[in-house]
Amino acid sequence: SPMWPRTSTLRPSARGELEITAVNQDYLRRDRLRVTVLDRGTVWLDTGTFAAMVQAAEYVRVIEERQGLKLGCVEEAAWRAGFIDDNQLKVLAEPLRRSGYGEYLLGLLDWGRA
Repeated sequence: SPMWPRTSTLRPSARGELEITAVNQDYLRRDRLRVTVLDRGTVWLDTGTFAAMVQAAEYVRVIEERQGLKLGCVEEAAWRAGFIDDNQLKVLAEPLRRSGYGEYLLGLLDWGRA
């Protein structure tokens, strides 16, 4: 079941934030929680404070700059998983060419799915 309707009943924690843990606990209470071990290299970035947001932004910048990868690129994820084909990726990339993001997407076609 979608979590969004349930989030409207959440109350801020002692830190003054809405916590993903509260959503997980709700799913657990309803016996609907599914757990997956995340792959090596997966990172969870808590951005509940200004300092944490800056750290997360810096992390993303370093990964993208040094590895030449985009983080959170849904088009790439869909293409790699086979949900969209090369032509569909091209169609999504074309209007974004001037931003550099579109060039990144088109570059994926040169590199292949490996």
